[in-house]
Parts: sequence; C-alpha cells; structure tokens
Amino acid sequence: MPIKIPDELPAREILAREGVSVMDERTALRQDIRPLQIGLLNLMPNKIRTETQFARLIGASPLQVELTLVRIGNHKAKNTPEDHLISFYQTWEEIADRKFDGFIVTGAPVELLSFEDVTYWNELTRIFDWTATNVHSSFFICWGAMAAAWHFHRLPKYTLEKKAFGVFRHRNNAPASPYLAGFSDDFSIPVSRWTEVHATDLDLPSASGLDLLIDSDATGPCLLTGKTGNRLYMFNHIEYDSTSLQEEYERDVASGVPVEMPHEYFPGNDPFRPPLNRWRSHAHLLFGNWINRVYQTTAYDLDKIGSDRA
Repeated sequence: MPIKIPDELPAREILAREGVSVMDERTALRQDIRPLQIGLLNLMPNKIRTETQFARLIGASPLQVELTLVRIGNHKAKNTPEDHLISFYQTWEEIADRKFDGFIVTGAPVELLSFEDVTYWNELTRIFDWTATNVHSSFFICWGAMAAAWHFHRLPKYTLEKKAFGVFRHRNNAPASPYLAGFSDDFSIPVSRWTEVHATDLDLPSASGLDLLIDSDATGPCLLTGKTGNRLYMFNHIEYDSTSLQEEYERDVASGVPVEMPHEYFPGNDPFRPPLNRWRSHAHLLFGNWINRVYQTTAYDLDKIGSDRA
C-alpha cells in the first residue's frame, strides 16, 4: 500500500519521481482498511527535507499508512516557510487527544545544550509522557533519542572532543530481533553528532530493560529498544539522503567552522566526487520492520491504544 500524505505537500512530487507509491484522499477512502496512523514530530530546521526523508521510508511499506506532521507549538522554525507549517503541520496541542499506532521524534540541532536549557524542553517532556498513553510504538531519532532516553531512563549524554561525522561500520547485536530481520552482520550508517551515550551506562538501574541492538566500535551505541513501552532509540541518521552529509560539510566549510571531512563518505576522500549511498537498504529494512511490528501488535480499535500501559 502507498503512503497517504496531503496532495500539495512538496514531498509528494519528490517521492513520485523516485517511484514511491503515494495515495490520494479519494483512493484511501475507497479501501476497506484502517490505515496505520503515524505521527512525525519534526524538530529539524529544514522541515521539508526531513519530512521527505521519513515519508520515503514509511511509504515503502506494503501497508497503508497515514502520516500526520507535528511541530512544537511554542518554537518558531527558521528554515521553513510559515505557510508550509500552517498548511501541513499541526501543533502537538492540536493532536493531543488523538491516538497513534506509531510516533517518530526527529533529531534537533541543540545537542550541545543541556536538555533542560532547550527552549521547548517542557513541552517535549509532556509529549514524551503523552506517548506512553496515546502511542503504541515510539521511534526516537538522534538528539530526539538522547532526549527520550534521558527522560525515560536517565541515560546521560556525553560531549565528544570532535564531531562524530561520516559513514561508520556497525554491528548487528540481535539478529533475532524483529526490528533487525534481514539485516547483515555488518553494515554502514551515517553519523552526525557532537554527543554520545555510553554502553556501560546501560547497567544503570534506571536503564533496566534497555537492549542494545546495534553498535559501532568507533561511535558507540546506535539503536536501543525498551522491553516495555514499545520504544526504539536510534542515535544516528539512518534516514539521511545520499547528499545530507555533503551538505553539512559544505555548509560548515563555507561558514569557516572547523570540520573534518566525513569519514568513509566521499569516494577516495575526494569531496568533488559524488558520495555513494551504502545505507539505503538497511534504512528501508529498519523502518519496514518497525511498521510491520506495529501492524502486528497494535490494537485495531485506536481508542484502546495505551490502555494496557501507564
């Protein structure tokens, strides 16, 4: 089944060119099926690019999915036109009485701040608590994952001496996990962050119940899952486009920000050669496995979501 998104959303044309099946409202209404309700809380500055990245992965599912775009209510986006936000996004307060089969929280460029110093931290913690009762399965990405892991498990984040930046080899620690079905033993994932979590902190009493599914010798834990609450914590950017790291590198170079060339990204470490995408298949696998797991375990009656959890 295709993904159902607004007809005028810029991502629609991009996905159609890539061969991703996109459903219009009339077609969706003709199908006698309850679509999975997936929410995307988009905290990234360039919301159009980020929503396209996630819609691409969600839209590859054989299931019908209805994507709802959500934003923080008291935070003004600097890199997204206001009319785009008004046309396609709802604030969390506007959807707080709804139930969702799945809910994604993206990263945000605030990782060097203490969590409590982020201007929208109070609203975000209310959203985290809301997911416990209104969401069947939550998927937290990069800084969003670190923030959620701190909120729910008091898992600390640590500032790195230099940015973890590039494409790094990762290890499959849980081949039997339904989230890693079809994964190789060893694979590449893009990393772009100034902070990290430590595997040793998973022994903290507050982190009880967290399992380390994917990690890297170079960049540490990548994917955690919680035994309760149906939560996934992805600390890296498996959703990135082929050119996302290139754009970040060129932006920093142009701004005079000290930055190393992204690790194992440009062929021959030549920034004038187009990078090769070596993570796309595993990105589709991970999101496909997550959506399939949500489909198999969620309640058919949306109102029953969260009734078995505090």
